[in-house]
Parts: sequence; C-alpha cells; structure tokens
Amino acid sequence: MMKKIKILGAVLFAATIGSSIYAFGTSEDAPQKVKDSFAQKFPSVKKVKWDKENETEWEAEFKMKGTEYSANFLEDGTWQETEHEIKKNAIPAKVKTTLDTEFTGYKIEEAELSETVKGSVYEFELEKGKEKIEVNMDSNGKVVDNKMSKDVYKDDKD
Repeated sequence: MMKKIKILGAVLFAATIGSSIYAFGTSEDAPQKVKDSFAQKFPSVKKVKWDKENETEWEAEFKMKGTEYSANFLEDGTWQETEHEIKKNAIPAKVKTTLDTEFTGYKIEEAELSETVKGSVYEFELEKGKEKIEVNMDSNGKVVDNKMSKDVYKDDKD
C-alpha cells in the first residue's frame, strides 16, 4: 500500500512539474519595464501571457471581466494599444449606420475596440463572398483608415 502511494505521489509530482514547464514555455518573458508598465495600467490583472509582437513591441493577452484583451507595449514599457472584441450589439448607432450604408452586403466577421493614446477606434473585419475587408472607424462612424486592405480568398476548387 505504501509503495502504491509513493508511486502515485511521484506520478502526480512529475505531471505537475511537466505541466508547469509546458505552461511557462509557451510564452516569452517580457522585460521588467514592460511588466511594470502593464501592472500599473492593469493593476487587477494577475494572469498574463506575453509574446513578442515584433522587433520593438511586446503583446500581453489577458482577461478582464470575462472579456479577452490584448495590450501592446514598447521595449521601454511605453503603452501603445489595448484591444478587445466587442459584441455586435455594442457597436454605436453612428458606426452601424456607416457599416450599413458604405459597406452594403458585407457581413461583420470580427469587431474590436482599439484604444491608443490618440483615442479609440472600432476595427472591423468584413466579408462579402470571397472578399475580406478591414475597416477602422471612429465613434462617429467616420472611416479613419483610408487604406482598406482587400484580400480575395480563392476557393481550393478554383
């Protein structure tokens, strides 16, 4: 009996250590300046997954009040942007009007609110058939990103 308990204990210990190593190995460790800035901006958030966004930015992925967020910081800790997905019923009326009039026939695939030092922008991924468009608007429904990227998806059967 004692031997079974020891074996079970060893297996549980190994599983715990293995899963801890796996969990911490899936993301990179951000510089302390970045972590400090994050903690100052989001003091209530305890669980954060860090990834290197590009050569100069770190991205934090976390949850607040059940909503998934991402926030970007420069290497020196300067906050750049916070984004989170929003539900379609949370889109302001003026923005919905622009979507309905200027992007007739497009379906909202994704809607996010992006906050930066310059202000907030609604970011949309829209689809119409095989066409995909990314559109950014201010809260008044004005398109602020004139460089709408259009990606046309080709069917594998084509």
